[in-house]
Amino acid sequence: MTHQFPITVYYEDTDMGGVVYHANFLRFIERARSDYVRRLGVDQNAMRDAGIVWVVTRIEADYLSPARFEDELTVETVPEKMTTARLIMSQIVRREGRELFRAKVTAVCMDMHSGKPVRLPAEVRASL
Repeated sequence: MTHQFPITVYYEDTDMGGVVYHANFLRFIERARSDYVRRLGVDQNAMRDAGIVWVVTRIEADYLSPARFEDELTVETVPEKMTTARLIMSQIVRREGRELFRAKVTAVCMDMHSGKPVRLPAEVRASL
C-alpha cells in the first residue's frame, strides 16, 4: 500500500537562502509516517496507553536536490519489509514528480517501561 502525503514548504522550514534545511526533510517524512499509520487504522494513543511506542532505529537518507520556500511536495511512503518486531519503509519526497530526497526507515515497537522491542501490534500486521 503506497501512501501519499502533501507538504507545503513554509518559511520556517528554510535557511536564509530559502532552501529547506536538511534536517527538515526528516520532519517531513516523520509526518508522513504518522499519517500513514493513522490511516491504516492504528490508534497510536491507545498503543501509548498500553505502554507501546514506535521508535525509529535506522534511517538511510539521500539528499538529491533542494526544496525551496513555497514548494508543494509529496512524500510517498511504501512498506518494504515487515518482521515480527520491525517495519522497514521506503520514503521519497518529490516536487512535481522529481525526487528530491529518499530514505529507508526502520521502525520498531518498543515497550516504554522496559525499553525493549515488542511484537508489532496485530492491527499493524493485518493492515500490511
